[in-house]
Amino acid sequence: MKISRHAKIIEIIQAKEVETQEQLAEELKNNGFDITQATVSRDINELKLIKVVNAYGTYRYVTSSQGDSFLSNKLANIFSQTVLYVDHVDKFIVLKTISGAGAAAAEALDSLKFNGIVGTVAGDNTVFILVRKEEDTKEIIQKVKKMISEYEK
Repeated sequence: MKISRHAKIIEIIQAKEVETQEQLAEELKNNGFDITQATVSRDINELKLIKVVNAYGTYRYVTSSQGDSFLSNKLANIFSQTVLYVDHVDKFIVLKTISGAGAAAAEALDSLKFNGIVGTVAGDNTVFILVRKEEDTKEIIQKVKKMISEYEK
């Protein structure tokens, strides 16, 4: 019963924008599950559901993997809006950002998980990137420049 209920919860939150536990409980009841609020709360915890802001500014439940994707998209958007230019020396890439955006740009870059990046260090308006192999540097710079140029369109 629990497995089928969990499957139905995932199906419901993918099909509808469920904002509250009460809404989720009602949807489950409409689908033939006789459950309590406490059960819904436990299911949410067990399924590791999270709430994210939707396009209308309200919250909705999503699976944590959907939340990660949502967060990555938001961070990529922040990255493209805050990085001003990119330069490099050997295996070091330097990003200049608008003031105060270095940490956000580094977090976004880390979340994108580009191959070849060993790590990032962020300052107020600068991000240093250490690349594993010098030949990876140009590919990463191209990706960064593409992200920046897509925002400018």
